[in-house]
Amino acid sequence: MTIHRRDFLYGLGATLGTVAFNALAQAESRSPTAPRAQQVAGRAKNCIFLMMEGGPSHIDTFDPKPKLKELHLQEFVRQGEMKSAMESGKRYYVQSPFAFHKAGECGADIATNWEHLAGCVDDICFYRGCQVDSVNHPTAMYQMNTGNRFGGDPAIGAWVTYGLGTLNQNLPGFMVLPEVSYAQGGAANWGNGFLPAHYQGTPLRPKGSPILDLSPPAGITREHQRENLDFLATLNQQHAALHPEHADLSARMEAYELAFRMQSQVPGLLDITQETPHTLAMYGVDQEPTDAFGRRCLLARRLIEQGVRFVQLYAGTWDSHDYIARAHGNLVRQVDRPIAALLTDLKQRGLLDETLIVWSGEFGRSPDNGVRGGTAYGRDHNPHAMTIWLAGGGVNAGHTIGATDEMGATAVECVHHVRDLHVTLLKLLGLDDNKLTYFHGGRFKQLSQFGGQVIDELLS
Repeated sequence: MTIHRRDFLYGLGATLGTVAFNALAQAESRSPTAPRAQQVAGRAKNCIFLMMEGGPSHIDTFDPKPKLKELHLQEFVRQGEMKSAMESGKRYYVQSPFAFHKAGECGADIATNWEHLAGCVDDICFYRGCQVDSVNHPTAMYQMNTGNRFGGDPAIGAWVTYGLGTLNQNLPGFMVLPEVSYAQGGAANWGNGFLPAHYQGTPLRPKGSPILDLSPPAGITREHQRENLDFLATLNQQHAALHPEHADLSARMEAYELAFRMQSQVPGLLDITQETPHTLAMYGVDQEPTDAFGRRCLLARRLIEQGVRFVQLYAGTWDSHDYIARAHGNLVRQVDRPIAALLTDLKQRGLLDETLIVWSGEFGRSPDNGVRGGTAYGRDHNPHAMTIWLAGGGVNAGHTIGATDEMGATAVECVHHVRDLHVTLLKLLGLDDNKLTYFHGGRFKQLSQFGGQVIDELLS
């Protein structure tokens, strides 16, 4: 009898993993998002991911390059393998329009227009060694969020919720706070991919009712809703018994129940007027230009407090091909105060140590540009160099890890692909990328796609 490789691997997983699978199945019979134990030791219990969509420039935020001042407006010349990410036509080196200084006891490099975040750098680990594969926004966003450049895979928040569940069964385990316009690539950036639908991100609308149909129609009481849901559940259960292969039906049934529970909890949770005037002012609420992002940061803290496992916030667009002093300058003013307030607030409440904060874009930016001979101080996309920073949750706070070359074109120290960053984030949350798998399409799949290594330098 010939045993094919796929059958062998599936059988291996089905035999060696039987005990774990049965335990998981029993947990999901109670609730697919029931809390689960960590797979490995990890200090972080939840995560807030700050996604700066569009590609913030490391050279103009947290990775100063004095060499570019010497080369400013000189024609770009490729050196060795160094190449501009979007090289075409005549190009010129561009210095940063921002001044830098050393901040905190750790002496972290930070542009001076980050006035508030500068006071938090001793709680931050800056990482300069990450690289990605794509130079295009949608595919790079997919890779940063899901590990797969081409979309369709589960977002990191979906993987974390699949692995750990959520601490509040009245709220989704993975919630997303987007801007009015979704990031490039759309909702697939927080989708469940091939995982069950329970684990997809739930976006809150930035304007109007955060969730449509959150309140029942006039004249419909919760007792009426409960009776309707019970009747619908009876019909769905009968259908599920006849069609056990339709796994999406159970997810839809649970979604109805979750929506019913959310009606009683979400309105109060989203009411930030319950916060003190001092807290609202600290986040920049009802102030410009910080109001919109400040509200999202404050809401992220409230969601984490209520047991939501993974919250992702979006701010953009950082795609500054032109006039980076104005473009990046405006964006920093929008997010600087709220992010510093989030870190400070979590620390004061004793939550920072168990909450992993991640700040990232989808790639960095190049040291050169071709727009108006470089005089507009713009930059192109750069997948070879970027700065990502982490805080809380067991990270190596007060340190800068890795380095880019003297022009910021490519990472040269502690260089790791983004898959290793993903493996490290899972580790901080008590998950093992090699154990956090899901059988789909004939093989066991994982966030890293095919494995990676923990970046030990980022851990405390």
